[in-house]
Amino acid sequence: MTAVATAAALSLPISLCRTSKLNTKKGVRGGLRVVAVFGEEGGLVDKKNAWGTLFDVEDPRPKVPQFKGKFLDVNQALEVARFDLQYCDWRARQDVLTIMLLHEKVVEVLNPLARDYKSIGTMKKELAELQEELAQAHRQVHISEARVATALDKLAYMEELVNDRLLQDRSTTMESEQSSPSPSTSAESLNTVKLKAPRKSLDVSGPVQTFHPRLKNFWYPVAFSTDLKDDTTIPIDFFDEPWVIFRGKDGKPGCVQNTCAHRACPLHLGSVNEGRIQCPYHGWEYSTDGKCEKMPSTRLLNVKIKSLPCFEQEGMIWVWPGSDPPMTTLPTLLPPPGFIVHAEIVMELPVEHGLLLDNLLDLAHAPFTHTSTFAKGWSVPRLVKFLTPTSGLQGYWDPYPIDMEFRPPCMVLSTIGISKPGKLEGQNTQQCSTHLHQLHVCLPSSKQKTRLLYRMSLDFAPVLKHIPFMQYLWRHFAEKVLNEDLRLVVGQQDRMINGANVWNCPVSYDKLGVRYRLWRDAVERGSKRVPFSKEA
Repeated sequence: MTAVATAAALSLPISLCRTSKLNTKKGVRGGLRVVAVFGEEGGLVDKKNAWGTLFDVEDPRPKVPQFKGKFLDVNQALEVARFDLQYCDWRARQDVLTIMLLHEKVVEVLNPLARDYKSIGTMKKELAELQEELAQAHRQVHISEARVATALDKLAYMEELVNDRLLQDRSTTMESEQSSPSPSTSAESLNTVKLKAPRKSLDVSGPVQTFHPRLKNFWYPVAFSTDLKDDTTIPIDFFDEPWVIFRGKDGKPGCVQNTCAHRACPLHLGSVNEGRIQCPYHGWEYSTDGKCEKMPSTRLLNVKIKSLPCFEQEGMIWVWPGSDPPMTTLPTLLPPPGFIVHAEIVMELPVEHGLLLDNLLDLAHAPFTHTSTFAKGWSVPRLVKFLTPTSGLQGYWDPYPIDMEFRPPCMVLSTIGISKPGKLEGQNTQQCSTHLHQLHVCLPSSKQKTRLLYRMSLDFAPVLKHIPFMQYLWRHFAEKVLNEDLRLVVGQQDRMINGANVWNCPVSYDKLGVRYRLWRDAVERGSKRVPFSKEA
């Protein structure tokens, strides 16, 4: 077993099940002297091996929490969860060490020096015994993996209860089975937990509703600075309202209502004149704060159109559409140090922005959806997981070497470890030699339309930035990937409008998308403590 495989096995998070009893075997071969590989409850009697210090972990079973009574409060439940973590860590180490020692015994049996003193029949018999022991050990590892998967589901369920404050509110009414101190995670007990306290489901169904005003109280990046010249305008639909962005006399960007106060003509059809946007109908000119400063052919009236706070930072134009006072600081969306921006692309997509975020926060669909682009040739893993802190909106995918984060209110950042474009490499991003960094901004244009800002950065091949027309190649590839998603997400949207719940049955690899939905729901409800935020 390689060191990587060993480390991977030790990374197994938890197990809550009862261990199976295995027969005691003893063997002494050569100078290693392996004694009692299997013991009662799978324990190891002797660990005399070069890896001994790594596997020398105290058996936590004597310290199993003992709580009397029928109900557990949140602290007791979390104490049980901590014990389960310690138990599975110890159990996994024992399983891995067992296989390592058995492999060493196989090597000793096949040692050329040992063969001189044994008959072929004796060797066959010993190998047959060892094969049976190895098969038994491998079965034990598979059992541990199943326990881990079941335990993860149970802890994810407990985590959701905590997030919804059900443990605090119902600490006196929860059934003891939900937090049993015994390390059991059988399917029956898990089903009992779910039946006695149904998990709070997500309901994203029906016609797309008007955006809640509380969702507007954030800074939104709406355009790239490179697209906004001194004499250009950028029209955008934003929360079902038309706006236009342009630069004022001082070169700073402004965002005003894209409707002339005179005859409701779209202002972006006009031009920028001395830092003012001019209506093409009768020439009325507006400054970045919305004030009409010029009215040709008539006397100047006190006229003003609506404007939004607008700011420029790190190559992006930001707008605050909410009624609350703007936050004093803007989040940073720069790629990590060492990366160079290679492409900045803007697209209009015919889907509600939440559905697009759901898609971008999900990587498990890649080997099924993107079979002609970046995931071509990917194998389908037996298990896909997104590993993240219990209070976070960021983490990493296993087995893919990809780090991902949802950054409120509508941004997705990801760093992908690659060996060369299109090829994945390594177990995590740190082990990869080259990387691709992506930023997706999903602006809520209207009920069924999203303005997508995409920024791609690389920490290798800087010469690509200077190749003529490379920007068009990147755009072609980005559109091809998005088209693979769009046909599915547009179909989702149609079903949702007709009453289907697009989050009817979330599973473990949907964790980040579910957390986005819980965050958004809490914001729209006006919760005092929004989950997964720094203030929570």
